[in-house]
Amino acid sequence: MRRILGALLIVALALSPASPVSAASVDGLKLHSSSAGTGSAALIFVHGWTCDDSSWSAQVPEFAKKYRVLTLDLPGHGKSSVPAQDKFSIGLFARAVEAVRAEAGVERVVLVGHSMGAPVIREYARLYPQHVAGLVAVDGPLDMRGFGEPQAGRGAFTPPPMTGPEGLKAREGMIKGMFTAQTAKPLQDHILKMMLSAPEATAAGAMAAMFDPKISRTSVIDSPALAVYAGTNTIPDVAKVREVVPKFEATQIAGTGHFVMMEKPAEFNALLTGFLERIKFQ
Repeated sequence: MRRILGALLIVALALSPASPVSAASVDGLKLHSSSAGTGSAALIFVHGWTCDDSSWSAQVPEFAKKYRVLTLDLPGHGKSSVPAQDKFSIGLFARAVEAVRAEAGVERVVLVGHSMGAPVIREYARLYPQHVAGLVAVDGPLDMRGFGEPQAGRGAFTPPPMTGPEGLKAREGMIKGMFTAQTAKPLQDHILKMMLSAPEATAAGAMAAMFDPKISRTSVIDSPALAVYAGTNTIPDVAKVREVVPKFEATQIAGTGHFVMMEKPAEFNALLTGFLERIKFQ
């Protein structure tokens, strides 16, 4: 049965559920983005570190039945242009999301961000609160306080090398650590190929951006927010997160690794549907 499901997943990933839109750009970098569905109620799906918009292949056709659905490849990822390594930042990624929203002509959106995409959508909400109807973090943080800053008893986190043969080996090890024994082999193969295909500059630059102390600055995000955590992760102290995200709620999908929305799409889609039903887009 797992082999059959895995084969069906690969077929779904191979099909393009959305049509390309004319390329938006940020800082002179061309952005690959796609659009599906119609209407003023819109969702923007934001992928994680060294991933691309195929991360959402199990969500786009489902939610395009009712919403306008936008996906993009962040700068340096997928089919989007690659910035200089010292130009990568969470702020750049957030402004890329805004460029896609503006080009699509939608006013208020729910942003769904996986992994690194969670701090990206949080930064978007900080910069463009007028366009945010809601936030959904998928196995990623919305409370960034202290992120990237030195902790008691140790210095700031230093990511492993991302370049050269050793960097490639480190990246592969990190990615494999995101799976569980239940993660279907075809899905593992797809994710490994996707993430290891990213340029070295992206792997290093985006990793550094995630641990830039500037993204830990405190600001209250007043939008409704849902976090969906992997079964391998731990739900944070909800009361503490609500100090900076007052309308925060969290849940978990058992039996999943880091790629929650790809491993158990039906359960994830049901949770997202329930959240969206409570959102006021206008």
